[in-house]
Amino acid sequence: MAGKETHESAGPTKSAARRPRVPVSAERLKAFTDAVVAIAMTLLILPLINTIGDASEEGQSTADWIGANLDSITLFALSFVLIATFWMSHHRLFALVEHVTDPLLWITVAWMLTIAWLPVATALTGQTRRDALQLVVYIGTMALTCLTLAGARLYLRAHPELHRIPEIGMRRGLLADLLTTGMFVVALVIGIALPEIGYSALFLMILVGPLHTLCARALGLVDAASAPDRR
Repeated sequence: MAGKETHESAGPTKSAARRPRVPVSAERLKAFTDAVVAIAMTLLILPLINTIGDASEEGQSTADWIGANLDSITLFALSFVLIATFWMSHHRLFALVEHVTDPLLWITVAWMLTIAWLPVATALTGQTRRDALQLVVYIGTMALTCLTLAGARLYLRAHPELHRIPEIGMRRGLLADLLTTGMFVVALVIGIALPEIGYSALFLMILVGPLHTLCARALGLVDAASAPDRR
């Protein structure tokens, strides 16, 4: 009898081991992502805070400090706005995502890695001599952020059981991700080829909106104006 009971109790265990893993709720991943973004945005300010002590020891005025750190302040503001924009894009995508599989989880972790690295790239940009590698590190990081989000969108498009995002909204979002990634690459190439322009090439990013509108019309995606995933 004992042997029979042991055999019977082992049956459900083996069956459970063969059962496919059920996708987990997306809410914990969303909360974790929000925390990573908030920490990254906060870390952006630390290099500027560290300069205040040096300014105090040197007897600088507030105007002196601002003048000496104007480039760093500008880069802080730019990176802060960009991280906020990246978060909004991620939030819009995941607002209608209900379940997360392991591949989607790791794609999102890769996205968070680029966000967590951006404060380092910003500090390098503000405190080291400008060269081509510096541009690659800073602008390249932002291009990777957009590219990983596009990867998450493509995965979700291939797995409609995980979300409630309309197809036309998914296509508009993917178009926006790819246009933004491409424009970052163009800005990087121009910044390297024309050192006198440098980071000013990032002003090309204002063209993403008009280009997205034109391309959406050309591809017949204009009816997604009310879609929840609209960029």
